[in-house]
Amino acid sequence: MSAERPSLPPVRLHTEAELARDALAAPLLARAVRLARWAGPETRVGAGGELVEAQLPEAAQHLGLGDDEDGAAYASEAWRLAVDTGLVDFEDPQDADGTGEGEAEGTVTAGENLALLTSGSPQDVLAIWLDGLEAVHADATAPAFDDFADLIGEDGSVDFDALDWDPEEETEFLDGVLGNLYLLTLSEAGPADGPVPLPALAASVVVPDDMGEPTDDVLEQVSEAMMRLDDQFRVLEPIGIVEYRPVDETLLTEEGEEATPPADDEDVTRYGMVKLTPLGLYGIRERMLEAGVDAPAVGDLADKGADALLDGIAYYPEEAARTEVGLWLGRRGAEGAEAAAVELLDAARGADRRAPLRRLHCQQALALVGPQAEPAVRAVLGDPELGGLARVWLAESGAADVPAPPESMIFWLAVDTIAAQLDADGDLDELQELVEGLSGQHSGFFDEAWRVEHPATAEVLETMGRLHSDRGAAKAARKAAYKARSRQQS
Repeated sequence: MSAERPSLPPVRLHTEAELARDALAAPLLARAVRLARWAGPETRVGAGGELVEAQLPEAAQHLGLGDDEDGAAYASEAWRLAVDTGLVDFEDPQDADGTGEGEAEGTVTAGENLALLTSGSPQDVLAIWLDGLEAVHADATAPAFDDFADLIGEDGSVDFDALDWDPEEETEFLDGVLGNLYLLTLSEAGPADGPVPLPALAASVVVPDDMGEPTDDVLEQVSEAMMRLDDQFRVLEPIGIVEYRPVDETLLTEEGEEATPPADDEDVTRYGMVKLTPLGLYGIRERMLEAGVDAPAVGDLADKGADALLDGIAYYPEEAARTEVGLWLGRRGAEGAEAAAVELLDAARGADRRAPLRRLHCQQALALVGPQAEPAVRAVLGDPELGGLARVWLAESGAADVPAPPESMIFWLAVDTIAAQLDADGDLDELQELVEGLSGQHSGFFDEAWRVEHPATAEVLETMGRLHSDRGAAKAARKAAYKARSRQQS
């Protein structure tokens, strides 16, 4: 059964070894590793595994962060990540003194994952990093405790309702933004290797698609979203998924103050710029796959059968499809080239809706196989579905003794070729050129085309009737489509 159209274009990921090196170099994980190796029998932690306050200055000094509040905060953040990723294990204070009373302090030991970072595989490193990403993502969507004391009641309980915080909503918002950033990074119309302006990213999740000029209310929502994202990207950057240029602090104001206007109104970079790193592409894709999103990657199909390959690359951009086929052929080696050609041709058969596009990609894949495909191609010259494709491939390869096709095969191939382009949603001008070129190669094309035994004949003729620039030919195409439709229904 043919694959459905994927919701996202394929991503080209770095190798696992490269990604693992990037993960180990991420500032936050690197600090967590250093603290995990620094920790010893004298290291004391609280009930949640956090470093006790008295140890923070020493931890910050070990990391070279200084002895101010910021240094202690960064050290605490790195230690939390070490705990969350299993780089250190801790013994609960209550278990340590057996009472659960007073200011008991627990102790720490090296976690199993710490050794994996040096002795494990790249997959082991990436699994640990993904745990870290999960923890940092949770931090990024956590509420801001500007005045935590106001939330504590007389009985010591915390009034979480007063936070006005919905964890599911916050997670959905950030994941939506990261998903849009992922799509923009992969899109042919996206920023390529450049960063995305934060206002544009905020607008992508706030402004309705069908809205023309945004209202003042919507613009205010975009501004609020920008500030949320500014905070969140500052939290996410140290784990290595983004490169982030924060919002210029001179643009931020307290209520009642006036912002300092930009010296250059066109300088959008002052409003924040964000770019996914190669590690970020990997991490966000893993999160999307976990959530059930179809997020293909180039190389996914290299060890699959030809049927999965041709279905899988159906809607890939041309370069990505070519690379995927190259990887697929590379797995089979030069000695398996002829067998690969046979497998591709077998997978190209069929009368289902996706079959014409499979045949188109089969022909393109055979071009990468090269001369070793010729025996397999010649073997299908008499096949009604593959014979036309085979002749085109042989002619383009400069082969000798290519037999002329029967007239019925010429018409069938024309219908099949246009059906493939319709399924691929190609450029309209190119499709019109194809329609007029194929119909012009044979006088009386529409007098014969309606008889073609192809599932897409009526649809193709209707399309030709809409696209053909010659009014007479367009009318003939519509008439032929009517005949084909009636013939199919009889």
